[in-house]
Amino acid sequence: MADGKMSLTAHLEDLRKRIIISVAAVLAAFVVAFNYSEEIFGILMFPLRNSLDFSISELYVRFVPVDKLKTTKLVFLAPTEAFWMNMKVALVAALVFSLPVIFLQLWKFISPGLQPTEKKYVIPFVIVSTGLFMVGASFCFIIVLPFALSFLLNYKVGDFLMPMLSVGQYVDFCLKFILAFGAIFELPIVLIFLTKIGLVTPETLKRNRRLAIVLAFVAGAILTPTPDPFNQTLMAIPIIMLYEVGIQLSVFFAKRKPDGDG
Repeated sequence: MADGKMSLTAHLEDLRKRIIISVAAVLAAFVVAFNYSEEIFGILMFPLRNSLDFSISELYVRFVPVDKLKTTKLVFLAPTEAFWMNMKVALVAALVFSLPVIFLQLWKFISPGLQPTEKKYVIPFVIVSTGLFMVGASFCFIIVLPFALSFLLNYKVGDFLMPMLSVGQYVDFCLKFILAFGAIFELPIVLIFLTKIGLVTPETLKRNRRLAIVLAFVAGAILTPTPDPFNQTLMAIPIIMLYEVGIQLSVFFAKRKPDGDG
């Protein structure tokens, strides 16, 4: 510790502390969110009750109330399914509400390896990281899920088929994609971090731009629940844009020299 560096034991102890604080924040938020789980679930029904209608030629975007289940309702197939649905909804809501605390603890964990001039970016880091996740989750919730549910619940549904969704499966379906899209939108932060620890350089990111575009469409095909190219493109374009933002930010941070360097 004499040279200002933390030992491995100190790093592990600090990691333990940050994890405990983050878990405590999630548990505290969970207690509150569980009391409002029905209201949160009502919000989660939005993609099932609305369809996105837009026109490029007439330049309008609007939500049209459409009951995608028509005369049926969500059902639960096991005695505990409704209970666990409320638990899952409350837990994910608690995780989202706790993101500022989680990102703050992450920053405090990595801050010993940063330069003094870089440590002042703690507030922008927390705000931007939380904001990117919320933008990704909202993008999925407002745009991707209504399109996906409209496609999946009407695909070759004729006289012999009627959609009747399990509430547990519906919640899992929605939460999985909301969390995935939120995580994907953290791409610029991940690229900055990889640049700072030396695993990649801005030049490497620029050289692999074409590969990144291909991988963006592959990720779009995996993450979007429908096989149509339109929804895959909806996912791929934001990933490509986030990659470009990450390149520019990595250039900025790579140019910052440690104190004392020429």
